[in-house]
Amino acid sequence: MRAVAQRVSHASVTVDGATVGEITGPGLMALVGATHSDTRAEAAKIAKKLWTLRILEGEKSCSDVGAPLLVVSQFTLYGDARKGRRPTWQAAAPGEVAEPLVDAVVEELRELGAEVATGVFGAQMSVSLTNEGPFTVVLEV
Repeated sequence: MRAVAQRVSHASVTVDGATVGEITGPGLMALVGATHSDTRAEAAKIAKKLWTLRILEGEKSCSDVGAPLLVVSQFTLYGDARKGRRPTWQAAAPGEVAEPLVDAVVEELRELGAEVATGVFGAQMSVSLTNEGPFTVVLEV
């Protein structure tokens, strides 16, 4: 699994003009993608990494300060544009594989004690955020 974690002061996601997920205050915006071979074990690893990643102010993690996370599925993290000008998505897991894995990341985070907001899997989403720093980290497990 891959994730892009961004330190934010605010983040939200809307679908059809309605806000479906939002966090305020210091926290993390996490775009999460899955590939064909990923399992629930990888979902648990990336959840723990997101929860304990020390990128908030003062080298703190969400677990240190109880900061919220906004998790949004993002198949394009497995896009490949090394050849030509049009990316391929062959490495991205199909929806029926990826959706339960992204859901598992959210479940694992909540079991760890995190406050988690989400987007809507497969929907056309508009994501808005204020990246603090800016600070962005790519994670892979």
